[in-house]
Amino acid sequence: MIALPRAALLAAVLLAGPATAQTASAGINQPKQGYWWYAPPPKADKQAPPDPDALMKPLIPPMAELATFTPPKIRKLIEQQRDYAATVLTVDAVADFWRLEDFARRKARAFAGVTQIAMLQHPELNSKSANPMVGDARAELSAYKDDVRRRYLRAHAPEFALVMFSRSTCGYCRVQWPIVQRFQDEMGWQVTLMDIDRRPELGQRFGVEVTPTTMIIRRNSQQRMVIAAGIETYPNLAQMAYQAVRLLSGDIRPEQFMTGAGEEDGFFDALANGPVSSSDPRSRASDMLGGDLVNRPSEPK
Repeated sequence: MIALPRAALLAAVLLAGPATAQTASAGINQPKQGYWWYAPPPKADKQAPPDPDALMKPLIPPMAELATFTPPKIRKLIEQQRDYAATVLTVDAVADFWRLEDFARRKARAFAGVTQIAMLQHPELNSKSANPMVGDARAELSAYKDDVRRRYLRAHAPEFALVMFSRSTCGYCRVQWPIVQRFQDEMGWQVTLMDIDRRPELGQRFGVEVTPTTMIIRRNSQQRMVIAAGIETYPNLAQMAYQAVRLLSGDIRPEQFMTGAGEEDGFFDALANGPVSSSDPRSRASDMLGGDLVNRPSEPK
């Protein structure tokens, strides 16, 4: 039953000719193809991605072309040459690395030279006019700033008070308190010592967790501001008090908080040449004074 159909098929193939015989025999030996059978597409030859860590000798351009490179491009070339030289460890490769380093050094020195000329032609960009380096001049500047701070803080003594929060077990508080008392003697301010061990409700009310904490409070107002958390030297305490009073009084904006005495509209004034933020500085200052500083409890009693 099985042999007869196969014999008949072979006879038909022989009668049909050699081409048909080849096709039929191929169909017998190959898998079925047609409507319900599909041959998978041939796979394309995939090339392996290049190894990023493969050893490659960097191409160092002529000096005239290298001079047109941007600093990031020069830095990248130097790093490539450094890695290559550290791998092959040949005299030529190491020498090429140091030639690139020398080029970068000369480029930086050239920039510094042009910078000096620019600072001389545009003194408003140079801090030396506002911060002299000569010893006698610095002493004169320091005395001037101290005088400006002292006159300003004494003038505002009736409006503000200084409160230092402490604990009976705080050894640092015994060091900080004489400094606060010196501020009282020199600026004429009222200062108060508050022991939050005896009155824990004050620590919760004013959010004091670290002692000593020194705070400025504005009289007949809810404005207050911490000016020291921990031990602070007297010059720094006076400087922070000066900055805080100016901020609470509206004489400066938050962006100018690091502007020292007598530095208004000068080199160290962040807003001397206009806004430095994308938003309106006046709106930001009013938001801070209205939210973070104004809506605070009044002076402890």
